[in-house]
Amino acid sequence: MEPNSLQWVGSPCGLHGPYIFYKAFQFHLEGKPRILSLGDFFFVRCTPKDPICIAELQLLWEERTSRQLLSSSKLYFLPEDTPQGRNSDHGEDEVIAVSEKVIVKLEDLVKWVHSDFSKWRCGLQAGSVKTEALGRNGQKEALLKYRQSTLNSGLNFKDVLKEKADLGEDEEETNVIVLSYPQYCRYRSMLKRIQDKPSSILTDQFALALGGIAVVSKNPQILYCRDTFDHPTLIENESICDEFEERLTSHCSSK
Repeated sequence: MEPNSLQWVGSPCGLHGPYIFYKAFQFHLEGKPRILSLGDFFFVRCTPKDPICIAELQLLWEERTSRQLLSSSKLYFLPEDTPQGRNSDHGEDEVIAVSEKVIVKLEDLVKWVHSDFSKWRCGLQAGSVKTEALGRNGQKEALLKYRQSTLNSGLNFKDVLKEKADLGEDEEETNVIVLSYPQYCRYRSMLKRIQDKPSSILTDQFALALGGIAVVSKNPQILYCRDTFDHPTLIENESICDEFEERLTSHCSSK
Protein backbone atom coordinates (compact mmCIF):
# COMPACT_ATOMS: atom_id res chain seq x y z
CA MET A 1 0.00 0.00 0.00
CA GLU A 2 1.38 3.42 -1.00
CA PRO A 3 1.86 5.93 1.85
CA ASN A 4 -0.84 8.28 0.54
CA SER A 5 -3.29 5.68 -0.72
CA LEU A 6 -6.58 4.55 0.78
CA GLN A 7 -8.04 1.07 0.71
CA TRP A 8 -11.04 -0.73 2.11
CA VAL A 9 -10.47 -3.28 4.85
CA GLY A 10 -12.54 -6.42 5.15
CA SER A 11 -15.37 -7.64 2.99
CA PRO A 12 -18.26 -5.36 1.91
CA CYS A 13 -21.16 -5.28 4.35
CA GLY A 14 -23.87 -4.11 1.98
CA LEU A 15 -24.83 -3.36 -1.62
CA HIS A 16 -27.57 -1.00 -2.74
CA GLY A 17 -27.77 0.12 -6.36
CA PRO A 18 -24.53 1.94 -7.24
CA TYR A 19 -23.36 1.95 -3.62
CA ILE A 20 -21.11 -0.59 -1.90
CA PHE A 21 -20.85 -0.30 1.88
CA TYR A 22 -17.79 -1.23 3.94
CA LYS A 23 -16.81 -1.69 7.59
CA ALA A 24 -13.32 -0.17 7.67
CA PHE A 25 -10.56 1.48 5.68
CA GLN A 26 -6.79 1.82 5.94
CA PHE A 27 -4.74 4.99 5.56
CA HIS A 28 -1.42 6.41 6.74
CA LEU A 29 -1.07 8.82 9.64
CA GLU A 30 2.37 10.36 10.06
CA GLY A 31 3.85 7.61 7.92
CA LYS A 32 2.26 4.76 9.86
CA PRO A 33 -0.63 2.61 8.61
CA ARG A 34 -3.83 2.88 10.59
CA ILE A 35 -7.29 1.35 10.30
CA LEU A 36 -10.55 3.07 11.22
CA SER A 37 -13.75 1.03 11.40
CA LEU A 38 -17.43 1.74 11.94
CA GLY A 39 -18.13 2.77 15.52
CA ASP A 40 -14.61 4.11 16.12
CA PHE A 41 -14.14 7.41 17.91
CA PHE A 42 -11.14 9.55 16.97
CA PHE A 43 -9.90 13.12 17.24
CA VAL A 44 -10.22 15.49 14.27
CA ARG A 45 -9.72 19.13 13.41
CA CYS A 46 -12.02 20.21 10.58
CA THR A 47 -9.85 23.20 9.62
CA PRO A 48 -6.52 24.43 11.01
CA LYS A 49 -8.36 27.18 12.91
CA ASP A 50 -11.02 24.92 14.43
CA PRO A 51 -10.75 23.34 17.89
CA ILE A 52 -10.11 19.63 18.19
CA CYS A 53 -13.33 17.63 18.34
CA ILE A 54 -14.34 13.96 18.35
CA ALA A 55 -15.62 12.10 15.30
CA GLU A 56 -17.64 8.89 15.38
CA LEU A 57 -17.41 6.94 12.13
CA GLN A 58 -20.93 5.82 11.22
CA LEU A 59 -20.99 4.91 7.52
CA LEU A 60 -18.48 4.03 4.79
CA TRP A 61 -19.35 3.53 1.14
CA GLU A 62 -18.13 3.73 -2.43
CA GLU A 63 -20.13 5.28 -5.24
CA ARG A 64 -19.25 3.05 -8.16
CA THR A 65 -20.28 5.47 -10.90
CA SER A 66 -17.86 8.19 -9.74
CA ARG A 67 -15.41 5.89 -7.88
CA GLN A 68 -15.68 8.16 -4.86
CA LEU A 69 -14.81 6.77 -1.43
CA LEU A 70 -17.08 8.41 1.14
CA SER A 71 -17.72 8.58 4.86
CA SER A 72 -20.39 9.79 7.25
CA SER A 73 -19.40 10.82 10.76
CA LYS A 74 -20.97 12.38 13.80
CA LEU A 75 -18.99 15.20 15.42
CA TYR A 76 -18.85 16.03 19.12
CA PHE A 77 -17.54 19.31 20.55
CA LEU A 78 -16.78 20.45 24.07
CA PRO A 79 -19.45 22.88 25.33
CA GLU A 80 -16.95 25.76 25.39
CA ASP A 81 -16.34 25.25 21.66
CA THR A 82 -20.02 25.75 20.74
CA PRO A 83 -21.76 29.10 20.09
CA GLN A 84 -23.61 28.96 23.43
CA GLY A 85 -20.47 28.14 25.41
CA ARG A 86 -20.19 26.14 28.61
CA ASN A 87 -22.62 26.84 31.45
CA SER A 88 -23.37 25.46 34.90
CA ASP A 89 -25.71 22.80 33.48
CA HIS A 90 -22.93 21.07 31.56
CA GLY A 91 -21.13 18.16 33.17
CA GLU A 92 -17.35 18.00 33.29
CA ASP A 93 -17.39 14.94 30.98
CA GLU A 94 -20.01 16.28 28.57
CA VAL A 95 -19.73 16.90 24.84
CA ILE A 96 -22.37 18.21 22.44
CA ALA A 97 -23.08 16.66 19.04
CA VAL A 98 -23.45 18.55 15.78
CA SER A 99 -27.07 18.13 14.73
CA GLU A 100 -26.25 17.07 11.16
CA LYS A 101 -24.00 14.19 10.17
CA VAL A 102 -20.91 15.16 8.21
CA ILE A 103 -20.34 13.60 4.76
CA VAL A 104 -16.77 13.90 3.47
CA LYS A 105 -14.56 12.05 1.01
CA LEU A 106 -12.15 9.65 2.70
CA GLU A 107 -9.20 11.57 1.27
CA ASP A 108 -10.42 14.65 3.16
CA LEU A 109 -11.39 12.82 6.34
CA VAL A 110 -7.85 11.49 6.81
CA LYS A 111 -6.57 15.08 6.54
CA TRP A 112 -8.84 15.95 9.46
CA VAL A 113 -7.54 13.15 11.70
CA HIS A 114 -5.50 14.60 14.54
CA SER A 115 -2.80 12.51 16.18
CA ASP A 116 -1.68 14.97 18.85
CA PHE A 117 -4.40 14.92 21.51
CA SER A 118 -2.04 15.59 24.43
CA LYS A 119 -3.86 18.82 25.27
CA TRP A 120 -7.25 17.10 25.48
CA ARG A 121 -7.83 16.91 29.22
CA CYS A 122 -11.55 16.22 29.37
CA GLY A 123 -13.25 12.93 30.09
CA LEU A 124 -13.41 10.31 32.79
CA GLN A 125 -10.38 8.02 32.73
CA ALA A 126 -11.57 4.44 32.25
CA GLY A 127 -9.83 1.58 33.99
CA SER A 128 -8.70 -1.38 31.89
CA VAL A 129 -8.23 -5.08 32.40
CA LYS A 130 -4.86 -6.73 31.88
CA THR A 131 -4.86 -8.65 28.63
CA GLU A 132 -3.55 -11.87 30.20
CA ALA A 133 -6.54 -11.90 32.53
CA LEU A 134 -8.75 -12.51 29.51
CA GLY A 135 -6.67 -15.19 27.84
CA ARG A 136 -8.47 -18.20 29.25
CA ASN A 137 -11.33 -20.03 27.56
CA GLY A 138 -11.67 -17.52 24.72
CA GLN A 139 -12.81 -14.72 27.06
CA LYS A 140 -10.98 -12.02 25.13
CA GLU A 141 -12.40 -13.12 21.79
CA ALA A 142 -15.89 -13.27 23.29
CA LEU A 143 -15.58 -9.72 24.60
CA LEU A 144 -14.38 -8.42 21.24
CA LYS A 145 -17.33 -10.11 19.55
CA TYR A 146 -19.71 -8.67 22.15
CA ARG A 147 -18.35 -5.15 21.75
CA GLN A 148 -18.49 -5.20 17.94
CA SER A 149 -22.01 -6.69 17.83
CA THR A 150 -23.22 -4.06 20.31
CA LEU A 151 -21.67 -1.07 18.54
CA ASN A 152 -22.32 -2.13 14.97
CA SER A 153 -25.69 -3.91 14.76
CA GLY A 154 -24.24 -7.38 14.66
CA LEU A 155 -21.81 -6.91 11.74
CA ASN A 156 -18.99 -9.43 11.65
CA PHE A 157 -15.69 -7.64 12.24
CA LYS A 158 -13.47 -10.69 12.40
CA ASP A 159 -11.69 -9.82 9.14
CA VAL A 160 -11.16 -6.21 10.24
CA LEU A 161 -9.74 -7.27 13.61
CA LYS A 162 -7.35 -9.63 11.83
CA GLU A 163 -6.12 -6.81 9.60
CA LYS A 164 -5.59 -4.61 12.66
CA ALA A 165 -3.65 -7.39 14.37
CA ASP A 166 -1.49 -7.89 11.27
CA LEU A 167 -0.61 -4.18 11.40
CA GLY A 168 0.33 -4.52 15.05
CA GLU A 169 -2.56 -2.37 16.21
CA ASP A 170 -4.17 -3.13 19.53
CA GLU A 171 -7.74 -4.36 19.33
CA GLU A 172 -8.85 -1.27 21.19
CA GLU A 173 -6.85 1.69 19.90
CA THR A 174 -9.57 4.16 20.81
CA ASN A 175 -8.37 6.95 23.08
CA VAL A 176 -11.86 8.30 23.66
CA ILE A 177 -15.40 6.92 23.86
CA VAL A 178 -18.66 8.92 23.82
CA LEU A 179 -21.60 7.32 25.61
CA SER A 180 -25.24 8.29 25.82
CA TYR A 181 -26.16 9.96 29.10
CA PRO A 182 -27.96 6.83 30.45
CA GLN A 183 -24.93 4.69 29.55
CA TYR A 184 -22.64 7.15 31.29
CA CYS A 185 -24.78 7.16 34.43
CA ARG A 186 -24.77 3.35 34.51
CA TYR A 187 -21.01 3.38 34.06
CA ARG A 188 -20.48 5.82 36.95
CA SER A 189 -22.79 3.72 39.11
CA MET A 190 -20.80 0.62 38.22
CA LEU A 191 -17.54 2.33 39.23
CA LYS A 192 -18.95 3.05 42.68
CA ARG A 193 -20.08 -0.55 43.10
CA ILE A 194 -16.68 -2.03 42.28
CA GLN A 195 -14.39 0.49 43.98
CA ASP A 196 -13.90 -1.73 47.04
CA LYS A 197 -13.98 -5.07 45.23
CA PRO A 198 -10.85 -7.28 45.11
CA SER A 199 -8.89 -6.96 41.86
CA SER A 200 -9.20 -10.71 41.25
CA ILE A 201 -12.85 -10.34 40.17
CA LEU A 202 -12.56 -7.09 38.24
CA THR A 203 -12.88 -8.62 34.79
CA ASP A 204 -14.71 -7.06 31.89
CA GLN A 205 -17.43 -9.70 32.24
CA PHE A 206 -18.04 -8.52 35.80
CA ALA A 207 -18.09 -4.87 34.71
CA LEU A 208 -20.51 -5.59 31.87
CA ALA A 209 -22.88 -7.37 34.23
CA LEU A 210 -23.02 -4.23 36.34
CA GLY A 211 -23.68 -1.93 33.41
CA GLY A 212 -20.11 -1.04 32.49
CA ILE A 213 -18.32 -1.14 29.17
CA ALA A 214 -15.74 -3.58 27.84
CA VAL A 215 -12.23 -2.09 27.67
CA VAL A 216 -9.40 -4.49 26.97
CA SER A 217 -6.06 -2.71 27.10
CA LYS A 218 -6.12 1.06 26.75
CA ASN A 219 -7.35 3.67 29.21
CA PRO A 220 -9.72 5.72 27.07
CA GLN A 221 -11.37 8.90 28.23
CA ILE A 222 -15.11 8.42 28.74
CA LEU A 223 -17.46 11.26 27.80
CA TYR A 224 -21.20 11.50 27.29
CA CYS A 225 -23.58 13.36 24.99
CA ARG A 226 -27.18 14.37 25.64
CA ASP A 227 -27.69 17.39 23.39
CA THR A 228 -27.07 18.71 19.87
CA PHE A 229 -26.35 22.10 18.32
CA ASP A 230 -26.24 23.70 14.87
CA HIS A 231 -22.64 24.37 13.90
CA PRO A 232 -22.51 27.91 12.45
CA THR A 233 -19.57 27.48 10.02
CA LEU A 234 -19.32 23.77 9.26
CA ILE A 235 -21.53 24.12 6.19
CA GLU A 236 -18.91 26.47 4.73
CA ASN A 237 -16.21 23.82 4.93
CA GLU A 238 -15.16 22.93 1.37
CA SER A 239 -14.66 19.27 2.35
CA ILE A 240 -18.35 18.74 3.15
CA CYS A 241 -20.10 16.72 0.41
CA ASP A 242 -23.81 17.21 1.01
CA GLU A 243 -24.54 16.33 -2.63
CA PHE A 244 -23.50 12.72 -2.02
CA GLU A 245 -25.85 12.47 0.96
CA GLU A 246 -28.69 13.77 -1.20
CA ARG A 247 -27.94 11.18 -3.91
CA LEU A 248 -27.75 8.34 -1.39
CA THR A 249 -30.96 9.37 0.38
CA SER A 250 -32.82 9.90 -2.89
CA HIS A 251 -31.74 6.54 -4.32
CA CYS A 252 -32.58 4.58 -1.15
CA SER A 253 -35.98 6.24 -0.68
CA SER A 254 -36.96 5.51 -4.29
CA LYS A 255 -36.44 1.75 -3.86
